Amino acid sequence: MKNTNFEREFKDTVKDSVPEIYDTKEEDGINFFDLFAVIWHRKIMIIVITMLAMIGVAVFLMLSIRLPPEISPLPNLYISRAFMLITEGRAPAGSRETLLGHGSRGSTYAGLALFLLRSNALLDSVIDDFNQIGRYVYNGRLVRINRGILREGLGPSHNDVTGVLSISFTHTDPIFAHDIVNLTVIHLENRFAELGIDRNRAEQERLELHLAEVFQNILLLDEERRRLEQSVAFIPLVGGNLPAIMADINRATMESDAMRQVYTQLRIQQEVLRANIAAEVPMLQVLELAEVPSRNSEPNRVRIFILVTFVAGIFSVLFAFVLEAISNIRKDPIAMAKLRRRRDV
Repeated sequence: MKNTNFEREFKDTVKDSVPEIYDTKEEDGINFFDLFAVIWHRKIMIIVITMLAMIGVAVFLMLSIRLPPEISPLPNLYISRAFMLITEGRAPAGSRETLLGHGSRGSTYAGLALFLLRSNALLDSVIDDFNQIGRYVYNGRLVRINRGILREGLGPSHNDVTGVLSISFTHTDPIFAHDIVNLTVIHLENRFAELGIDRNRAEQERLELHLAEVFQNILLLDEERRRLEQSVAFIPLVGGNLPAIMADINRATMESDAMRQVYTQLRIQQEVLRANIAAEVPMLQVLELAEVPSRNSEPNRVRIFILVTFVAGIFSVLFAFVLEAISNIRKDPIAMAKLRRRRDV
């Protein structure tokens, strides 16, 4: 009760001494003219802060360009990309369905490709081939890569709508990024072929091996028959079992004929399979190999400059309102009295 009386008496005293404070009307809402007046009153400070931020970020960006990529705080980054088309129309053969998962076929091969691009086996094969090239020398030392560098820079992604797999690599050296991407594409194709997922192509390889084996057997049987036929001419001179030799000749002849029939059937199967492969879209095909990027992809220094300048301008305006609020509080005797009273308490 005593505090309330004290405040009332203090306000009356201040009202008598400074009547203009209580003669002004309190307006509801925001007075934009007052806001503009604050900005205009602090315009020099706002301009100075914004200009300092502009000059500072400009110097920083220029230094990031001038300095070598190894020590630059914001080096140029180059992204090289290759594009591959994954066809999801054919299911894996036999037990491969279990290996690749029980999900929908629409995501089987794309998911497998993304998994392989992160697998240690594929990364190691790319690293081995790249290190054997040995074309990158820096300060007299041969530059080599490891799993960490490759996995960090490699950025595979798949578009479910178009079925396009994008393989990218980001690095400060554009040629380095280009070679890494193309090597990765080659090894991804090899890994898909090794897994035998494409049944037609796997069958084609099996037929080629079988044909070579049958053809070799035909040559061996023909050679055996010729040798037996030549031995018949020497039987009167050296003696021998003619019926047994003739039986061997007939056996070799029949086996050779049978092998020729097998060879003919395999050749027919091979031609039919080739026609099927030619008629269907490959499961994994390269749409576009990586090229050496001519311009850096990151960072966008113009955007950084604009963003920093904008943030500095907003900060300077907010700081101006804070200073104006502090100035108004200092000019308000009631507010200052309350502050002194609370401080004394």
